[in-house]
Amino acid sequence: MAANHAPTAVALSAIQSQTVRAAQAGDVEAREILARSCHRAAFHFALHLTGHRDDALELSQDAMLRFFGSLGRFDASRPVRPWLLRIVRNLARDRARRMRIRRVEPLDADDGGPIVQPVDLSPNPEQTAHRAQIQRRLWAAVLGLKPRHREVIALRDYLDLSYDEISEILHIPRGTVMSRLHRARSALRKHLHGALGKEVGA
Repeated sequence: MAANHAPTAVALSAIQSQTVRAAQAGDVEAREILARSCHRAAFHFALHLTGHRDDALELSQDAMLRFFGSLGRFDASRPVRPWLLRIVRNLARDRARRMRIRRVEPLDADDGGPIVQPVDLSPNPEQTAHRAQIQRRLWAAVLGLKPRHREVIALRDYLDLSYDEISEILHIPRGTVMSRLHRARSALRKHLHGALGKEVGA
């Protein structure tokens, strides 16, 4: 029986800690590794919070600047993503307080909306169009959620964070994370059902 050489969660955590410590010591390559591994998550979370690609790009870039600006004070034994995504959330909340809330429109699938990744990559035009339709419908439903539901859906279902990590980011108990996620998923199903009903009745 072949041995499983895949790195364990403990091993991955140790590698990340080493990378953080090297970056704190000024290792340029380590900083680049952190930037590459973290920016995508920051952008995706920002996109869910803002609903606008340009705003999400600007916000995630600001978050990365804050991230590296405070890297020297970070405890390298802790996981990086909850810390980074908490920065993203704080920036998004500050931005929302400063700006008048504007109506968000669903992103087109061909505009690069990242929250739904195609499973079957075969070049079938009918399948591609169907995936694009599902993606637009789901993205519109996500953007129709309340902000607190949108963020917990993003953190758990799209960024795959643990309940404890989400609890740390949102500053709420683990049990509250679970109940909020349940309500968010119920609201998302309701939005999707409503969208489907409108299409059938159209």
